[in-house]
Parts: sequence; C-alpha cells; structure tokens
Amino acid sequence: MSSVATQSTTTDSVLLVQLSDSHLFAETDGTLLGMNTRDSLQRVIDCVLAEQPRIDLVLASGDLSQDGTLESYQCFRQMSGRISAPARWFPGNHDELREMAEAAAGSDLLEPVVDIGNWRVILLDSAVPGSVPGFLQDEQLQLLERALGEAPERHHLVCFHHHPVSIQCAWMEPIGLRNPQALFAVLERFPQARALLWGHIHQEFDRQHEGLRLLASPSTCIQFAPGSEDFKLDDKAPGYRWLRLHPDGRLETGVSRVQGFESTVDLGGTGY
Repeated sequence: MSSVATQSTTTDSVLLVQLSDSHLFAETDGTLLGMNTRDSLQRVIDCVLAEQPRIDLVLASGDLSQDGTLESYQCFRQMSGRISAPARWFPGNHDELREMAEAAAGSDLLEPVVDIGNWRVILLDSAVPGSVPGFLQDEQLQLLERALGEAPERHHLVCFHHHPVSIQCAWMEPIGLRNPQALFAVLERFPQARALLWGHIHQEFDRQHEGLRLLASPSTCIQFAPGSEDFKLDDKAPGYRWLRLHPDGRLETGVSRVQGFESTVDLGGTGY
C-alpha cells in the first residue's frame, strides 16, 4: 500500500510542494472567470522552480481539471513534470477519476500512501461524482485507519480535497466535507497524526484543531476572498504551498505567490 518517494532516510527533513485547484481545460486558451489557467499554472511552476532547489514530493490536491478531459490531465502531467520530483494526485469535485487514472497510467501518481523521511503521507478521495460537497466513504476511512495503524512510529500528514472545518466563508459552508465527524473520530485515536492538508477553498488557511495543524492553500489560478458571505473573488496572485517535514514531527510551511502577476480575472464573477 505504501511506497517510498525518495532516497531520504527517517533522519532527514523533506520538502513537499502543494499545487492545488489548477482547473485546466483541454484547450490551451481555456479560461476560468477571465484567467487562462494554463498560463497561471505555468507561472506558479516557474515560481516553484526558482524558489525550491530540492523538492522531495509534489502533491496535486484536486481540481486539476475544470472540464474533466483526458487532455487536461495529460497537460497537467506534462506541465508539473518540469518539477523533477515524485508526485501524487488526488481528485476534487471537478475531476473525473476515469480520465485522471488514464492520464496517470504507468505511474504511481494515484497511489494513496507514501512514506517519505520519517513521515507517512495519506491521500484520501473526498470527491463524490456529480456533487460539489465532499464525503469520505467507508472505504476511505478504512484506508486512513489502516495507514495510520500500520505506521505508529511515523508522523502522518493526511490530505484530501474538501475543507473539514468552517473557514468563515458563508457561501462555502455547504460545499465542504459533509462527514468531518467521521474523519476526526478516526484521527483522535492516532496521536501520530500531525496535520491535515486540503485544497478546494482557493485561499490560505492555517489553524490548530485538537492537536492537529489544519492547512489549505491558494489555487494556481483564481483566488476566493477570505471571510466572504457570498461568492467573491480576490485579486491576490496565484500561488502554492511548501511544507518542510522534520523527523521529529515538526512542520514548517508557507505560501508563495507569483510576483508581478497582472490579473485578468473578472472580479465581478458570481460563480464558476
């Protein structure tokens, strides 16, 4: 069930990069609320390559595609492949798992558990076909429980697409994870769980919850305005999150955004 991403040992710290919510289209000129999502992803990857000299693992945390086409996933694989590091994907509500799996064929991109340094990274599928909100099915909760139970000596980072807690955006309250209680019921039994990481909310989020670090990140394209009552876009630039995982369980992290980015986004957009 698990695989080793690098030659790192349990005494090494490791660096992860999260690319989230890229919303690519089959067409090269595909735009989301006025922003060309391929161009913005390209700029973010340029930023990653300029700022991070050694990356141990890339995480693509859902909504890789906006239209669910095979071409969009092939494009994401080719573009993100510029980063010479192992990678893992997991789906969001805009993704089509069959097409995603076809684009990932011949790779370990969709393997759900990876041991790296002194950490185990667990990737869950919270997407529900035809639904915007998320839900962790029993098989996903069982996967989580097994992965945690099999490696009590490691620190654990648990990843999925939908937010499991309120982010104080009223319009996003109904479209997060619908069964967070089931998630936290598993996690509370395993003190080696250190942090949760997700996408979906197109904004930076960093909180503590019952001993867990809760993290979410900007999109590589459009950004949602924090604290908004109704759907509202932000004029912040696209970005990514980096995470430094230390062997003693410490986690350092930050968000970096594209500098000098001239946004073409329609700030008056009412949905996507």
